Amino acid sequence: MAISLASETPVSIPSHDFNIMLDFARTVFSLKDNQTYLDLLEAYLPDTAKIKTQWPSVLMGFDYHLTPDGPKLIEINNNAGGLYVGDNRWLPQPAIAELPGSLEQRLTEMFHADWATIAIMDEDVTNQYMYPEMLAYASHLERDSRHVVVVSPEDLQLSGDGLYFDGRKIDAIYNRHTDFYLEGADLTHVRTAYELGQVVVNPHPRSYALIGDKSRMVDWWREGLLEQCIEIDAIDRIRAVTPQTLQFAEVDLDKVWTDRKKWVFKPAARHGGKGVVLGKGMSRKRFESLDSGETIIQQLVPASQVEVEGQNMKLDIRLYMHGEKLIALAGRVWRGQVTNFREPGSGWVALSIEG
Repeated sequence: MAISLASETPVSIPSHDFNIMLDFARTVFSLKDNQTYLDLLEAYLPDTAKIKTQWPSVLMGFDYHLTPDGPKLIEINNNAGGLYVGDNRWLPQPAIAELPGSLEQRLTEMFHADWATIAIMDEDVTNQYMYPEMLAYASHLERDSRHVVVVSPEDLQLSGDGLYFDGRKIDAIYNRHTDFYLEGADLTHVRTAYELGQVVVNPHPRSYALIGDKSRMVDWWREGLLEQCIEIDAIDRIRAVTPQTLQFAEVDLDKVWTDRKKWVFKPAARHGGKGVVLGKGMSRKRFESLDSGETIIQQLVPASQVEVEGQNMKLDIRLYMHGEKLIALAGRVWRGQVTNFREPGSGWVALSIEG
């Protein structure tokens, strides 16, 4: 794997912005225990997301742009990658109080001690860009006396008491697959075992449904919803960081078309930059072809700008969370309209906190 580290020199971000981003992640995570919030969403949750869990999802990625008005959320990634940068190296982390111990210790502690046999699973796993990172997690967890396999869904066999690989029962799946609700035909056996309580799946469907699904950002802006759940100061903190986000089916299409340069159009059910279209580059034909029920629109927040190795690059910030606990920080630098590492000089950067 080619190292995707863009620079050995950390990029500095203000401590004030860091504190806002961390507070936001913790405030949003607390919604999972808010009974009114849960009651309001219950009718919209897929069956797998109604299964309650006792362990937070590992490596929830909160992605932000830094702006003159403070950090702005881009998305919440339910199975964030990017900490492994190749050559047996993990992305260096800043020495701050919010990151006690080593990164390796924090990574290990996310995986419950009862998970003795772990399957790291993704679709067509050996052809995934992040396959080397999955192998790195496997090696890391094996040093903690776990038995770890890296598999595609079809490599797992369903038996009467759970899922097996090569004759060994799987205790937990570290799920890197982006079918977060386990709805695809290739995951039927995984879903069955999960619904029967025969295997742990983490990150789990409930965390995606309550926090990571882009439709939640619509809900956080839906008039009156959060007002029923939390105090006004918490609502203000959530909306100050979350760009205005609306369901395409619920807007005045003529007005949105006129103001399209102010919006980003995103498929609600996809992750990362897949299917994302900036309004300023959208044709009328593309606009009219959007699926109103499966599209959200979000206030455009230009990426931060930073100089890396003498080049002007765009920057976003990722906080990796395990519940309320911060696990790691990372920056991504790139050129182009959406986050990508195709351009020379693009990649991951370590961060330092200043001030």
